[in-house]
Amino acid sequence: MTELDRSRLAALLEREQMAFVRTHPRSGERFAASEQSLFGGVPMSWMRRWPGGFPVVVARASGARLRDIDGNEYVDLCLGDTGAMAGHGPGPTVRALAEQSTRGLATMLPSEYAAWVGEELARRFGLERWQLTLTATDANRFAIRIARSLTGRPRILVFNHCYHGTVDETLASLDGEGRVVARSGNVGPPVDPAATTRVVEFNDEGALEAALSQGDVACVLAEPAMTNIGIVPPEPGFHDALRRLTREHGALLVIDETHTISAGPGGFTAAHGLDPDMLTIGKAIAGGVPAGALGMRAHLEARALGDADADYVDTGGIGGTLAGNPLSLAAMRATLGEVLTDEAFAHTVPLAARWAEGVRAVVAQAGLAWHVTQLGCRAEYLFRAETPRTGSEAAAARDPLLEDYLHLAALNRGVLLTPFHNMALISPATTEADVDRHTSVIRETVGALVGA
Repeated sequence: MTELDRSRLAALLEREQMAFVRTHPRSGERFAASEQSLFGGVPMSWMRRWPGGFPVVVARASGARLRDIDGNEYVDLCLGDTGAMAGHGPGPTVRALAEQSTRGLATMLPSEYAAWVGEELARRFGLERWQLTLTATDANRFAIRIARSLTGRPRILVFNHCYHGTVDETLASLDGEGRVVARSGNVGPPVDPAATTRVVEFNDEGALEAALSQGDVACVLAEPAMTNIGIVPPEPGFHDALRRLTREHGALLVIDETHTISAGPGGFTAAHGLDPDMLTIGKAIAGGVPAGALGMRAHLEARALGDADADYVDTGGIGGTLAGNPLSLAAMRATLGEVLTDEAFAHTVPLAARWAEGVRAVVAQAGLAWHVTQLGCRAEYLFRAETPRTGSEAAAARDPLLEDYLHLAALNRGVLLTPFHNMALISPATTEADVDRHTSVIRETVGALVGA
């Protein structure tokens, strides 16, 4: 396999950074001005993750395209890290938002779309009862609280290198000795994560059983395939074991479909016949408008609402003044009903396969030991020869310098990839030409890297 010349890589990255600064002067000026008032110079600090020294400032986003204030146009394969998986400004969603904006934005009362949204989520994912939130983080937080209340147990279990939003209990990982510690970079963890969380590796049935057998786990919170450390698919039989072991040991199973809705209209759960007790989702279901949802089995709802000591209507820790607002509901009604349909996935999933095959061809020609994984309309490459089995294996394959080069080189050539991953997401508005443009770009940038 081809060995990368690290000095060549550093020189190529420096060249791309100089080109970025030269072609994005107005974005650079806006960033400098923003540093005087915004924390880190950006509306939210993770926007600093983009390579180049500062993020581009967007002037317009439409369909699968972005245009920045310097006039540069991009094929957007990031799509708001799934928030815009339906494409930017899909027509039905935009029309629904415009109509609802004249009828009220925040009422703290149900709108006419509430029942339809609940019924559609139940149809897609198979869980009978739904609660609406503003984010998947909120949905995960509420699921954990409900699980603790129902089971009387203090801990949750997550998989090493997972990400479930800014939920304190999930920002935990394993150290080199197998101990639960705060995830590297965790800002101000309120308590020692070992007091709230058990952590095991994904696909490790033995470690999962050992952790659950201690009898203190209220729920397992899991993506059905890990996505935030690189795509780590479940091995054959793992989900069967996960479901069996949670039931045997009295823990609830919560599946987080926020990213894995890329697997199909009902996410990985419907595509692979999973049977969770609760399910959380966010980002994509409202076409970019803040929204999330928590689904649960009807018998859990009955137990929860039958608990006289649990306050679900005021200060019990479940809810939010703007949760379930009519604007989000209108957006969900339009996005689920008219945009992220079966027909949409029939378009996007083959395009993701086309993207993956394009990358595989480039990697093979260059003699690089990289692997490409597809999850529905999402695909990603990792710097290792085989599919990772665990989050730790995926993490070990990360190469920040190489990622910065590939992402920035793509951006400079008009293709936007998710900055946290080497990931492409396909929207209903994405075309074969968009996918082929990425293939052309990665062929050029990898060729420069290996001296071809």
